[in-house]
Amino acid sequence: MAVTPVIVGASLAWAEGAVPRWAVLLLTLACAVLIQVATNLLNDVSDFERGNDRADRVGPLRVTAAGWATPAEVRRAAWAALGFAALLGLVLVAIGGWVILAIGLFSIAAAWAYSGGRRPVSYRASGELFVLVFFGLVAVTGTHYLQADSWSAVALPAGFAVGSMAAAVLLLNNYRDIAGDIAVGRRTLAAALGPRRARAAFALLMLLPFALPAWLALREPAQPGAWLAFVALPLALAVLRDMHRLAGPALNPVLARTALTQLAFGVLLSVGVLL
Repeated sequence: MAVTPVIVGASLAWAEGAVPRWAVLLLTLACAVLIQVATNLLNDVSDFERGNDRADRVGPLRVTAAGWATPAEVRRAAWAALGFAALLGLVLVAIGGWVILAIGLFSIAAAWAYSGGRRPVSYRASGELFVLVFFGLVAVTGTHYLQADSWSAVALPAGFAVGSMAAAVLLLNNYRDIAGDIAVGRRTLAAALGPRRARAAFALLMLLPFALPAWLALREPAQPGAWLAFVALPLALAVLRDMHRLAGPALNPVLARTALTQLAFGVLLSVGVLL
């Protein structure tokens, strides 16, 4: 989820004529991955301390709950990841200026806000919107800016498409956990919508992004290579099918395949626009 928007943002910039900045791309990837790692670790320890990682958890085993590390160790690892991301990000700020500084500060704050504080984002129905913004709009447009030194009318809808599939990953995760989340008072979007409407929202988040390659291929100037992204459509349809027929721990592999579908969509789109 962190890698895909960076690949897409850079590829769109290169397709528009920007000269590839490979060192900048690697730094951007490192910062994005470190921030996601920190977010997941903070979520891991926060859920454990709030008593939400119970013995009946249906998701994959987590670090703190499994006893592989103490809460203090997990928290230190999370802040170390954020600190390292901030240090690498200073190089990007030197290249992109105050815009990249603002993006970096907001991203680090968001990593904490997702699980921290009295009203964490992960406990509310706004989690998917949070993911769509930071793992889509912000990451794609920010990466494009770092590669091209300019904004693009294409980067915004591309960010929405990539972020939509990232939001679908979170929605499926929370759909799997509806019963447990309701039991502990966690009001996620899936819990608020209920199973039937959550499945409909998931379908929308997974299929709406395919409007982007169609638009890129048919607009002027046309980028017909964007049709290549439709090779990922069978993967999206497969996870939709499995979400409807499976439940509980059986959804864990589907969750992984949903993230891989986003990656496939992003890579294929990137190759297509470059071709």
